[in-house]
Amino acid sequence: MLNSNLDVLTDYPFQRLRALLDGSPVSHGLKPINLSVGEPQHPMPDFVGTIMRGDLSALSRYPTPNGSPDFRAACADWLKRRYALPEGLIDPERQIVALNGTREGLYMLAQVVVPPEKNGKRAAVLMPNPFYQAYIGATASVGAEAVFVPAPAENGFLPDFSSLDPDTLARTALVYLCSPANPQGTVASLDYLMRLIELARQYDFTIAFDECYAEIYDAVPPPGGLEAALALSGGRITDHTLDNIVVFHSLSKRSSVPGLRSGFCTGDARITQAFIKLRNYGCAGMMMPVAEASAALWREETHVAANRALYREKFDIAQSVIGNRFGFYRPAGGFYLWLDVGDGEAAALKLWREAGVRTLPGGYLVRDLGDGISAKAGNPYLRIALVCELEQTREALQRIGQVLGAGS
Repeated sequence: MLNSNLDVLTDYPFQRLRALLDGSPVSHGLKPINLSVGEPQHPMPDFVGTIMRGDLSALSRYPTPNGSPDFRAACADWLKRRYALPEGLIDPERQIVALNGTREGLYMLAQVVVPPEKNGKRAAVLMPNPFYQAYIGATASVGAEAVFVPAPAENGFLPDFSSLDPDTLARTALVYLCSPANPQGTVASLDYLMRLIELARQYDFTIAFDECYAEIYDAVPPPGGLEAALALSGGRITDHTLDNIVVFHSLSKRSSVPGLRSGFCTGDARITQAFIKLRNYGCAGMMMPVAEASAALWREETHVAANRALYREKFDIAQSVIGNRFGFYRPAGGFYLWLDVGDGEAAALKLWREAGVRTLPGGYLVRDLGDGISAKAGNPYLRIALVCELEQTREALQRIGQVLGAGS
């Protein structure tokens, strides 16, 4: 009666967190602070509300399947500015796929690029471990095998896909990579990205570059998949410059509008054209007021710089309050702390009961393969999302430091 492919899915991390914490009372007098969810809480730009409250007549009609021409043009123009891309690399009409949030796109991509079998064997989908849950959901939806590639501290929190055996790589259809990484904040270098693209072309698989945190960085703008592909082609635009790659971008983190549900993907035109075709069959189009507000956001940078500055202030606070405890490091990108507290689940429960701070055990983002490496990549850690306003963030971090003590 039910699809057995879904048997590989465990409870979603936040279901597990509710089961862990919701039956435990918080110490009397403490106002709870939620740092478990990566939901940006900075004020959104004022012009978003103005646009959304404007002409609503479009709501009386079905939206077009792939956003608006202006939305697609705004996305392509932003990519050119952000990554110094040459004119003509991205065709807005053929290579921009409008998405109702990038989770939708990351999930659906597997249906586009993962066949039932590859080279006569069950297709494989590779993902870092820890991983974003949409990756495993996508893999289950197409009946492929999920291959979890550890991203422990010893590897700089980056998965080494090239270390896999040739047989696994030969049946790989799709690889997911998040940079800056959720949860560790690691930024993959341009050289790393180039080597991964070369591996994809050698074994003929697709790379999904999840770049949703690309605009939240501490000092240096992270490189992206499009840059790496262009570098491999010597800066020239050919029919094969973007072969095997798809990159995903979102306004949720960049512009603090997670409720707008707006993102896009771009890359290899063979893939984007097939993706657009699939979405015509099963997805709602992007509402026109959303497309209009999104285009305005992609064209405006002042609010993005202000957003980044707020996150930098929070990392300043974290560095001051936590210091060298719990393996603290200042991540290059994203807005998470990834702290080694020895036992993430026990620490999360203790922090909730004694500090009223809600955090997420790192083990909930990891598939424990019983190899010692995968557990080490997640179970000792605690993910803390620095999404609240400054003073609330400071108070939460001080409570965390007091309750957990000196650390290691």
